Amino acid sequence: MKKAKPIEATNFIEQEINKDLLSGKVSYVQTRHPPEPSGYLYVGHVRNIVLNYGTAEKYGGICNLRYDDTNPIKEKQEFVDALQEDVKWLGYHWNDIKYATDYFQQNYEVAVKLIKEGKAYVDDLSPEELSKSRGTLTEPGVESPYRNRSIAENLDLFERMKNGEFEQGQRCLRAKIDMASPNMNMRDPVIYRIQYLNHQRIGRKWNIYPTYDFSHPLDDCLEGVTHSICGLEFEDHRPLYNWVVENSGCKNKSRQIEYSNLLIKGEISGKRNIKKLVEQGIVFGWDDPRLITLRGLRRRGVLPESLINFVNAAGFGKSTSVCERSMLDYFIRDTLNQKSRRVMAVLDPVKLIITNYPEGKEEQISLADYPQKEETSYRKYYFGRELLVERTDFSKEADPKFYRLKVGGEVRLTGAYIIKCTGYKEDESGNIVEIYAEYDKDTRSGTEGANRKVKGTIHWLNASHVLGCEVRNFEQLLLPDDETINERAEKETLNLNPNSLTINKRALVEEGVDYNLEDRYQFMRNGYYALDSVDSKPEHLVFNRVVELKGKVFGAVAPNT
Repeated sequence: MKKAKPIEATNFIEQEINKDLLSGKVSYVQTRHPPEPSGYLYVGHVRNIVLNYGTAEKYGGICNLRYDDTNPIKEKQEFVDALQEDVKWLGYHWNDIKYATDYFQQNYEVAVKLIKEGKAYVDDLSPEELSKSRGTLTEPGVESPYRNRSIAENLDLFERMKNGEFEQGQRCLRAKIDMASPNMNMRDPVIYRIQYLNHQRIGRKWNIYPTYDFSHPLDDCLEGVTHSICGLEFEDHRPLYNWVVENSGCKNKSRQIEYSNLLIKGEISGKRNIKKLVEQGIVFGWDDPRLITLRGLRRRGVLPESLINFVNAAGFGKSTSVCERSMLDYFIRDTLNQKSRRVMAVLDPVKLIITNYPEGKEEQISLADYPQKEETSYRKYYFGRELLVERTDFSKEADPKFYRLKVGGEVRLTGAYIIKCTGYKEDESGNIVEIYAEYDKDTRSGTEGANRKVKGTIHWLNASHVLGCEVRNFEQLLLPDDETINERAEKETLNLNPNSLTINKRALVEEGVDYNLEDRYQFMRNGYYALDSVDSKPEHLVFNRVVELKGKVFGAVAPNT
């Protein structure tokens, strides 16, 4: 392992690691990313990924991906595969892939060691009795009548538990610590339980399973982890983590450091809560673009660097951070602005006829693909007599500050000419069906006449060179209220936003553009869009709006008090 040196710390975790290096407590840095394969990752997990993989990389160390597969009831191979894909999508790479089940034999041997040292015992209390005996936050627990069994009896019973001689829940193995501890996690916690389940990876090899609080620190030590970087919910478990480390007999002594959780206002977080949305059919899967799962955000069209920039900007503190959704959207928009190809799309089309343009004539114009960049490619498009524009770009009764299409008013058509609106046609219901205008042939973009200025510029499409498409716009799933997101998620009924998904099947986009899943597109004056990776087909393009062109100015990250 490469010897590490202190770095210029950017957060309190790096400060602590620097102290350990300077004191000689550690000479290298090794972390681990320990997801439970029971669901898909969401934005909150990005912080853990950035910290574990990123911190190891900064110190020239390694980070292993280690699946916490100690709960076969909820675990599936599809989640194992998805987790790896998501980490790769974010741009991080593990040194090795490990599983908690890799260490089951060593976990078992440490448990036997604890029994022999009088530090663990087999308990016959039922789960309900055991829970009652643990006491409360203000009252100490009550010692189990089985706490003082002999070492020989405990060894025999534990071996028989392993051999599958007892019913599930009939017995468990507990660490013998302190039933009067003010920390309830230290009141003789369960470290092994009987489970007769078919594990997705190891089948029925084991009849007993270590608890996470026992397996986690042991596996860290056995694997060589120097710093176990965990979420704030594990802070109260740190004394137990340290107890297991000190009594394990392992040479390597891993250290746990907790960081704050990251919540986004108005968004459902937590695998259990998101699973409820999926099971109730409120969303159409874990990859629904309205969710903040990595699968959903990826399908929506969000780029991974946006998420990494977001969590870095939110910072890594010791108290829970609560961010506005507008802050996440800011970083999504910032990345897309730099990388998106500009194209013209009309989402609510109405016909525009250039009455003084010759019928049957078309002329090529040049449009920049990436005008935001110093160097850009160009594409050819066609100007003609019959065009299509956004319905909202015309007003029958426009006020003086309306600088788009109105009778007698002038606008420039993107990349083409200045036109003057001369009239319009309505149907029997008063809907605009055609707009009429004349073009100034001396004002074509790229010529000297282009210097003539008008206050408005609008995009357009040639009616003969368009592709029909479906456009999906997304808003937050829940309407805003004063409750925290997790409190809302626990309710049987949610304050759902009826406009969280709107589908437009009348939209049109430029013909001749190579629309693909890798690129992102700025529909001029409309928003940033990406092809839907599931439903879009070459013969039926489906675009997801990733984010609007402009958003609210986000405030500072606020601690959750």
